[in-house]
Amino acid sequence: MAAELYPPSAHSHSPHLANSNHPAAPAAGAKKPCLQLQHSAQPPPPPPPHNLNNNNLESANWQSFHPTLRERYMYSDEIDLEADTVLATLYAAKKYIVPALAKACVNFLETSLEAKNACVLLSQSRLFEEPELTQRCWEVIDAQAEMALKSEGFCEIDQQTLEIIVTREALNTKEVVVFEAVLNWAEAECKRQGLPVTPRNKRNVLGKALYLVRIPTMTLEEFANGAAQSDILTLEETHNIFLWYTAANKPKLEFPLTKRKGLVPQRCHRFQSSAYRSNQWRYRGRCDSIQFAVDKRIFIAGLGLYGSSCGKAEYSVKIELKRLGVVLAQNLTKFTSDGSSNTFSVWFEHPVQIEQDTFYNVSAILDGNELSYFGQEGMTEVQCGKVTFQFQCSSDSTNGTGVQGGQIPELIFYA
Repeated sequence: MAAELYPPSAHSHSPHLANSNHPAAPAAGAKKPCLQLQHSAQPPPPPPPHNLNNNNLESANWQSFHPTLRERYMYSDEIDLEADTVLATLYAAKKYIVPALAKACVNFLETSLEAKNACVLLSQSRLFEEPELTQRCWEVIDAQAEMALKSEGFCEIDQQTLEIIVTREALNTKEVVVFEAVLNWAEAECKRQGLPVTPRNKRNVLGKALYLVRIPTMTLEEFANGAAQSDILTLEETHNIFLWYTAANKPKLEFPLTKRKGLVPQRCHRFQSSAYRSNQWRYRGRCDSIQFAVDKRIFIAGLGLYGSSCGKAEYSVKIELKRLGVVLAQNLTKFTSDGSSNTFSVWFEHPVQIEQDTFYNVSAILDGNELSYFGQEGMTEVQCGKVTFQFQCSSDSTNGTGVQGGQIPELIFYA
């Protein structure tokens, strides 16, 4: 088999064209090139390698010795992949042993990976036995668990992948989100099997996956307002879980009792010291901003900020993350500082994926006690674990924050 990267012509069934090494160029107005498979003459195998005894060694996978498509005598060494067809192309590349094409498909999938498709790609990466893609999927699912579990793609995964995800210790989300996602998957599975969407059928299609949800780790309020009223638990299970929350003599439960570990946030601190001078640093509702880039893909979860230098104070703050002027995330919230030079965490609603070698802009506008601590001896480059951060001044900054000093002392992230 050979892969043709041109659209078939009106004479595509001609024996001469099928065996030709130089197909005619596509006519004007032809459709966009797509991957098609057709029979062609079997290419001659490469010269077999020799061992020390000068005996010929035959390779069962001779294609793997050729890094490019042209060396399999394909018509072109150019690959044009699209989101709608890349999985089918990867299947064909695996089936017909075309490593270069398979690698191109995996690279395409990695670059298009995001929370809304991470669960589906996890399922496919396991099917195609692509461990690097599997690992990338887990990085996204763990860090952006709430968005991944609430996506439509989560409802499309197979039963085994569902169980693997629900078992995952590093999921960075509340258990009530996991429970709601499992119910959504069960509803979709009932429809796939042509079953009425009833609590009993949803429970049946879930099987043991229901007992992988760590229901007892929810708060009592979350359980009472959610799982207890879902009708998917039996009356006995609901009764026993309520007793487990409240009674001194706790009943035995079939659900896991320990909370997920989630992810531990890391902090990049860009100042070597902090200070306070009453005549130099005031907020006044102005924007403090800084640009940063990283050498590895990470997920920004929030910012560490300085607070009041005049005792305990509450601040309203708007934080924002932009790339090339486009807002990727923002949050309007409050935090309380205790009058010390400590940093205080302010979180985005969801962690945001940050690509390597691209500058992003983070900013904070604070409203509260004007006098505050500020950073000094700022660094243009900071090594934080396996990630290197670079900092530049931002044109959005109107309150004095820059690389050498000011506000936004910390970036909080997952890697």
